[in-house]
Amino acid sequence: MSETNELRIAVIGAGPAGVYSSDIFLRQLGKLGEELGLGTKARIDLFEKLPVPFGLVRYGVAPDHPSIKFIASALEKTLDNPDIHLYCDVEFGKDVTLDELLERYDAVLFATGAVEDKPLGLPGSDLDGVYGAAKFVEWYDGYPTGAREWPLDAEEVAVIGGGNVAMDVARELMRNADDLKAKTDIPDNVYKGIKANKAKTLHLFIRRGVAQAKFSVQELREMEKLPGVQLIINEDDFDLDDDTIEEAGKDKLTRQMVEELFAIREMAEDMEDDGDTDFEGNPADRKYYIHFNSAPVEVLGEDGKVKAIRVEKTTTSADGKMTRTGEFEEYPVQAVYHAIGYKPATAPGIAYDERRAHLANANGDGRITTEASGEGAQVRERLYATGWAKRGPVGLIGSTKSDALLIVTNMLEDLSKAAEGGRVAADRDPESIDRLLASRGVKPIDFAGWKKVDAFERAEGAKEGREHKKVIDPEQMRALAHA
Repeated sequence: MSETNELRIAVIGAGPAGVYSSDIFLRQLGKLGEELGLGTKARIDLFEKLPVPFGLVRYGVAPDHPSIKFIASALEKTLDNPDIHLYCDVEFGKDVTLDELLERYDAVLFATGAVEDKPLGLPGSDLDGVYGAAKFVEWYDGYPTGAREWPLDAEEVAVIGGGNVAMDVARELMRNADDLKAKTDIPDNVYKGIKANKAKTLHLFIRRGVAQAKFSVQELREMEKLPGVQLIINEDDFDLDDDTIEEAGKDKLTRQMVEELFAIREMAEDMEDDGDTDFEGNPADRKYYIHFNSAPVEVLGEDGKVKAIRVEKTTTSADGKMTRTGEFEEYPVQAVYHAIGYKPATAPGIAYDERRAHLANANGDGRITTEASGEGAQVRERLYATGWAKRGPVGLIGSTKSDALLIVTNMLEDLSKAAEGGRVAADRDPESIDRLLASRGVKPIDFAGWKKVDAFERAEGAKEGREHKKVIDPEQMRALAHA
């Protein structure tokens, strides 16, 4: 037995939230550990249910986001740290239980993401041709257990949502397959699917106004540069009153988004004036309509399939309050995609706050509680949540960094108050977890194993003059990693 005296932390989820938290924990411990009586050494074991790390960065963001490569490379540098041990292909609750972790770790941090859509909840949402964004994203991102084929035979398509996921979905549905392949790591099945996509007209419906959308400027700029696509807007949507303009000006990101949307309005006018062209002045063969103040109320069907979408016009006040007008319009579409939010994953043995859609934690400070809220909610020692697991499906990848700092501060504070300088796990043998998993026939994929998968993806990409080409079959990932 090789018992050690370092702090031992288990992190569940190797996406941005889990990796950032691991890095920040080690940095903060190095700075504050002596002062808190904790020492400066810790071993962090990072458990991930998928065969590869990076979660949302690899499987939740559209492949044509240029910044994603940089984020993935930063996360990889963090994982290449001797104090962080990666355990991919190990599922919490199935391969290892909460009690088994608490026996071996001084604290357990949940950084689990989200894989389910919030239900659409409109009449007709069960028709054939209505899709949640999460499943479509899984398809085009090559999620290991996702669909391998996607029905892209609708010529007219609706996308519902006023956030970045809606923008990603709409953009991929309007994408030129060859352009996408040249610039991204999409696998062959996604290239073939998008190449055969019949969509010629897309309607993006946003319930609130121009100043209340939740798009990032980067998303808008990516929408502006779609080859063969004409952007079409409604002039009336941009008639903002003084109060709304003043309110939007108070927040820097909102102000920048609104400015970019006004730039798109001008661009759309130019595209029309030039004879229905794309952003480069070439003839456009696809039309992308952006509808603000438009709340879908029903998906209309025929023979069990989507035929149209019924939309009610709304108005939005400066404070973001939406009012329905009773004016309706129907648009012929054969497919409807809804991107109205994700539902973060539950974790076996941890209470879930259904109303706010995250793991139950005390006042948002990341300390896990026995129940969602109310007087009976007690803090459960040594258990924490960060990222979407803590706050629900809001915020960009950058938000996870500020989250991680808050949670790590709380963890260190709690550990410093615990007996034995925070070293409370009974089993302190770092190899104990390996023996436990081996006894169950579980073969984790470590950082070296991930690097083998990555090297193969790069080699496959190089054959086609691309930087990277994703492996999507989990069995192939395992074979590469364990070779």
